[in-house]
Amino acid sequence: MNNSVSPVDIPQPAPRSSNPEIMAEEIIERLTYRIGKDAKVAKPHDWLTATILVVRDRIIDRWMESTRKVYATGDKRVYYLSLEFLIGRLMRDAVSNLGLMEEITDALTSLGVDINVIAGLEPDAALGNGGLGRLAACFMESMATVEIPAYGYGIRYVHGLFRQQMADGWQVELPETWLAHGNPWEFERRESSYEIGYGGSVESVGGYDEPPRYVWKPAERVIAMAYDTPIVGWRGKRVNTLRLWSAQPIDPILLDAFNAGDHIGALRESNKAEALTRVLYPADANPAGQELRLRQEYFFSSASLQDILRRHLQQYPDFTNLHEKVSIQLNDTHPAVSIAELIRLLVDVHGMDMDEAWEITRQTFSYTNHTLLPEALESWPVPLFERLLPRLMQIVYAINTKILLDARKEKKFSDSQIRSISLIDENGDRRVRMGNLAFVGSHSINGVSALHTDLMKETVFADLHALYPKRINNKTNGITPRRWLMQCNPGLTSLIREAIGDSFEDDTQALKALDAFADDKSFQEKFAAVKRANKVKLANLVGSRMGIRLDPSAMFDIQIKRIHEYKRQLLNIVEAVALYDQIRSHPELDWVPRVKLFAGKAAPSYHNAKLIIKLANDVARVINNDPAVRGLLKVVFVPNYNVTLAETIVPAADLSEQISTAGMEASGTGNMKFALNGALTIGTLDGANVEMRDHVGADNIVIFGMTAEEVARVRADGHEPRAIIAASRELSQALAAIASGVFSPDDRSRFAELIDGIYNHDWFLVAGDFDSYANAQRQVDQIWTDQTLWYSKTIRNTARMGWFSSDRTIRQYATEIWRA
Repeated sequence: MNNSVSPVDIPQPAPRSSNPEIMAEEIIERLTYRIGKDAKVAKPHDWLTATILVVRDRIIDRWMESTRKVYATGDKRVYYLSLEFLIGRLMRDAVSNLGLMEEITDALTSLGVDINVIAGLEPDAALGNGGLGRLAACFMESMATVEIPAYGYGIRYVHGLFRQQMADGWQVELPETWLAHGNPWEFERRESSYEIGYGGSVESVGGYDEPPRYVWKPAERVIAMAYDTPIVGWRGKRVNTLRLWSAQPIDPILLDAFNAGDHIGALRESNKAEALTRVLYPADANPAGQELRLRQEYFFSSASLQDILRRHLQQYPDFTNLHEKVSIQLNDTHPAVSIAELIRLLVDVHGMDMDEAWEITRQTFSYTNHTLLPEALESWPVPLFERLLPRLMQIVYAINTKILLDARKEKKFSDSQIRSISLIDENGDRRVRMGNLAFVGSHSINGVSALHTDLMKETVFADLHALYPKRINNKTNGITPRRWLMQCNPGLTSLIREAIGDSFEDDTQALKALDAFADDKSFQEKFAAVKRANKVKLANLVGSRMGIRLDPSAMFDIQIKRIHEYKRQLLNIVEAVALYDQIRSHPELDWVPRVKLFAGKAAPSYHNAKLIIKLANDVARVINNDPAVRGLLKVVFVPNYNVTLAETIVPAADLSEQISTAGMEASGTGNMKFALNGALTIGTLDGANVEMRDHVGADNIVIFGMTAEEVARVRADGHEPRAIIAASRELSQALAAIASGVFSPDDRSRFAELIDGIYNHDWFLVAGDFDSYANAQRQVDQIWTDQTLWYSKTIRNTARMGWFSSDRTIRQYATEIWRA
């Protein structure tokens, strides 16, 4: 960087006008000169791009101002490393946060363009799977909102997570083509390119009288190229950067091979490089998939760290103060290889002493754990890790030596404790434990709900916690209220503003004032009208996409999340079958009309999760077409769940299903979105449900099932699901119907194995919690029949969810972990 001219000394452009007439002129100018279209023949996608370019120009001014400010002040930067960023559509987000929604809408209207039509054409960036990626997106927006200088680092997936379609009720994975027509939000940064190596050998160099220095000579190399997307904070106070890496080959084509007639082989280097950033979470059921996953994780980690170090050297002479100016947050274990990579860069590339590099690394990194599931705490076979990253394998062993010697000498750890904390798992084939690496290489390890944090100390990291008792802390997750209230639910936002003013827009804790209206009949009627309008919108979407007619006056009972056995979509489906049987058996009873709506994707190699999707669709086909049900129960599985779909579903929910097996959900953020938008939660005391109950009040949430402690005790003592099933008529009949093929007449044994799992071990306690869940659902029915009571509870949910803002979470990170 040329420091002869300070960025703050460069003349700045005048602020751009927000006058709708001027903005309309700018849209026409972009349409003409940037897109090359006459307004008379422009298509909706042309208007969308032109509008984005006008908005983007206004963001750039603030973006550059934000960058100059941090260079001038020398403020600490936060770097958020995440394999997922589920950012969704950006136009409404950016326009709303800049405070330009009315002006842009008026400008487009004057041109005969409907903003809702063109906004619906914006691709939904396929950069994440579920809660992990959406949390990262909320955090990026909140970091800009609370004015923390921050970069997000991830991968620019060409296809990202798959597009989900249904074929006879089965999930089919198709490529998501969100980048097919380019991305007007991003900027290619060709100057920010870094070489990433794999394989090869490590050589020791240096004289006999000096410490050895190691040189890694990779056998393969690719280029990581940066693409930047600006992330706008609320009211445009600050604009931060999401930097995504795209892989490119060193040599795009092997001309010798091409000229020799090997036209396919000549492109093998290009294909190998491009495979790195094609797909999020390549199936890892085979060795090739595992290798590609590890390559991806090292690729973006190394590129990000090289970029961070390059930026640091632009301002400071060396890395001795790196931990004072840089804080790197690892979002789960995916970037954990960064611990070893930073040491490699500091020692091998920049000549730092190993002990000093270790201490700086530990003070620079912090790690967020998102799971207690052992299989989700990544580990890699040692032969694979050593073959692909030989120098990092040496560093991992060096770190392990230091940790284990300290544990044995200082803490007098036993052999079993040593095995537990080791970075190398020796139970079976040796594997590198990435969760342990992230833990020992970070100064802070945080859980994402109070319960989850406590369980971390007692289970997966018990011995590491004993070794480092001050490192684990809690930072309960949050959601950005801008997207998950103000944008997705404008009707409710207007109603709240009318009732209590607009202070909640800057401080969601101000929503507490809404409590005073919870029993106000007039306000309840308005609240109910907003909810019905949102339900009509969702019903129209389901009708147009799936040809299924939904009654907006029915209770919309919704479970949308990644399909996984611990999240217990299966429990929900089994209860729906039991309810179906009861409705048919007792038509004389006054049943509450329900729509049970599911959405979510199953990992391509997760057999049982895909079978659960098929079961939901098979059950839906039977129930929805049975005249005996009289429309009192509908089951719908909406395909291709993403952020945009959630923005329609969440405001329409009456009942939020948060029914994971207690002790297995780290936090959840869907639970927060639903409650903020006026849904009643039915759930276990798991994850953030515990804190939600504390905030909204035990009377305003429906809790069922075993606690985490009870789950652990039942599993330890020996769970006997067969006896439980035999004692429950509704459960036994529902399971028998599913297992015998009532819902799968074309394949009577299709679900037999799935149901056998409940009979034989019931690890996720579907049978164990069924009766409690079914009784809780009937309690929900009773509340629903008293609409005055229902809306008093749901209004209080909205009023008391302000604490669960991601702004609060980020402020806690900044104060207690990053010291930013």
